[in-house]
Amino acid sequence: MAGHAGSGGRGHKLRFSLFIPGLGIAQIASWGSVVYSFPQIANGMADDLGFSRSALYGAASLGILLSGLAAYPVGEAIDRGFGRRLMVGGSILAGLLLVAWSQVQTLALYYLILAGLGLTQAAILYEAAFAVVARREGPVQARHGITALTLWAGFASTVFIPLTEWFIMLGGWRWALAVLGMVNLVLCAGLYAWLIRPAEDAVQSMNRVRAEQPAARSSGPLASAVRMPVFWLIAVSFTAHAATFSVLTYHLYPLLLERGLSAASVVTVLAVIGPAQVVGRVLMRLLAPNASARLLGSLVVLGFPVSVALLGLAPAHFGAFLAVAAIYGAANGVMTIIRGIAVPEMVSRRGYGAINGALTAPSMFARALAPLAAAGLWGISQSYAPVLGTLFAAALLLAAAFWWAALLVSDAGPVEE
Repeated sequence: MAGHAGSGGRGHKLRFSLFIPGLGIAQIASWGSVVYSFPQIANGMADDLGFSRSALYGAASLGILLSGLAAYPVGEAIDRGFGRRLMVGGSILAGLLLVAWSQVQTLALYYLILAGLGLTQAAILYEAAFAVVARREGPVQARHGITALTLWAGFASTVFIPLTEWFIMLGGWRWALAVLGMVNLVLCAGLYAWLIRPAEDAVQSMNRVRAEQPAARSSGPLASAVRMPVFWLIAVSFTAHAATFSVLTYHLYPLLLERGLSAASVVTVLAVIGPAQVVGRVLMRLLAPNASARLLGSLVVLGFPVSVALLGLAPAHFGAFLAVAAIYGAANGVMTIIRGIAVPEMVSRRGYGAINGALTAPSMFARALAPLAAAGLWGISQSYAPVLGTLFAAALLLAAAFWWAALLVSDAGPVEE
């Protein structure tokens, strides 16, 4: 990679050195403007337009479902060198849709816009950025870049939740959406356009070598991957993680109220999760920077059944739930990195974007549907006890599937080179 950095002029060297920090800033803005701003915007819409919260959040679920459908073709396109076009185009489209959202008067137009934003998420959030990093640095060397990228993006909620609130205070939810749209059009699209240069990617040379080999494999990377038990076990683990994460994201507030905490205490507990994610990633980078995905993941997945069990069994004490939030947050933070590095280290070093996109699709469906299922389960019993029981089973499945996959993978590397 040193050759890449030194082969151009000063602008090339600057762009190379700022690749991960620049992507990190863009990811903070992409996540913050498109994802983390939603509850505050939805709250303003409900008060202003009278739309029900179930209708507002239903559109968000539709967007997540469409993002899952788009994950594989987006990943495959990035493998083919279209990462710059996709991330720049996705940011421009997201910006225009946010501006259009600021003018919404009808529920039908709102759903149409949220559907479009869901499609853009597949091209501008983590999975697309991870695929771009893997292409730039090579699938094996990408783990350090992916880890650093998650450290940057871990501050998205910290930056954009108060920033969005400030925008709303200044000019209302419509003005806030217009400003967030400009963030995508100017900052995100500009950074992605400047930083992502497929011609400079490390995999370019690898692709040329493969093209010159007459004995190249007839099957594509994804076709080879889906024949491996490891692929399906990781898919099960990641999907169970997405369901667990999504349910806790939407239901942890009322769940903790039901357990006996005051509203102020619940807010404090929830505020611990974001910093705990960053702390978990920092500790991983400091203490185990070169640990394999199979070893690191085998340890981290323990955090999910432990935290869910404590949610149901721990005494209804503020300090106990702070500890639960810290355990869950740290585990979730490192799990994001595992999701980024598992493909080249445990499945295949070919076709990162396509394989990761295929693994992402069922996870996005789980993210969209799991909170609705949890709400239905709560409605039957008027209690979160059965929800916690189901979550614990999902967390055990998450851990068991990953452990089984880890047993099938040797320390030498992925199953399929």
